[in-house]
Amino acid sequence: MKILFDIGGTKTRIAKALNGEGFSDPVIFETAHNYEEGIKKFIEAVREVSGGQKIETLCGGIAGPFGGKNRSLLTSPNLSGWVEKPFVVDLEKAFDASVRVENDSAMVGLGEASFGAGRGFGIVAYITVSTGVGGVRIIDGKIDRKSVGFEPGHQIVDMDKTLIPDADGVFLGNYISGKGVEKRTGKKPFEITDNDFWDKMARILAVGLNNTIVHWSPDVVVLGGSMMKEVGISVDKTAEYLKETLKIFPQTPPLKRAELDDLGGLYGALVYNQ
Repeated sequence: MKILFDIGGTKTRIAKALNGEGFSDPVIFETAHNYEEGIKKFIEAVREVSGGQKIETLCGGIAGPFGGKNRSLLTSPNLSGWVEKPFVVDLEKAFDASVRVENDSAMVGLGEASFGAGRGFGIVAYITVSTGVGGVRIIDGKIDRKSVGFEPGHQIVDMDKTLIPDADGVFLGNYISGKGVEKRTGKKPFEITDNDFWDKMARILAVGLNNTIVHWSPDVVVLGGSMMKEVGISVDKTAEYLKETLKIFPQTPPLKRAELDDLGGLYGALVYNQ
């Protein structure tokens, strides 16, 4: 049996792979930010999903760059309690199985490139705007090589904070992520109905996409995450502002809304584990 997982900054999803073509209905729960509590809950959920059957592999994504000689989470603004914890070792001990882990946004991007909005494109840039901002470059159905990880949410879009002086930093994620918006406004993003507010977020996202596109040169950009929904940042508005911003290329790559909703990470793990 192969177990698929997606550990985000807010939710964790676990399912079992079904013949490489799909997966079972996932078990979904809040991600515990305390590692000891989180790994205990994770192991219990895996046992529930597996039904006591022998597990061969566990494969999935986690919120932050992952790797190093200790095979652990290297940094993570949203899961700081998991950083440098023995996640892989704990799972290997618990299930006597091999464990494969990637960044959660990279797994979602792989899922979208294979099963979702990026199907049929050779070079896919996936950007998620959710609790944080992440992304990945997919080439010919595979996560591109990297030294540590892809972190487009940490690009500087306003070095002296003239755009939004009360932003909690100068990175793209500080401006447009759910965490950044809530910290700045004191409101949940879905509670904000001011069109001018979301228009400004679309302008800032367009700047970030301009930077990402000139570095990655993708055939398509897929946008996902909770901040890209009906109450949130408009894909159409972002596309309009991107056309005004991106001047070096003869045309802008198409912007597409992600199609796999909250299950993109599990689809990515399904592909990654084949």
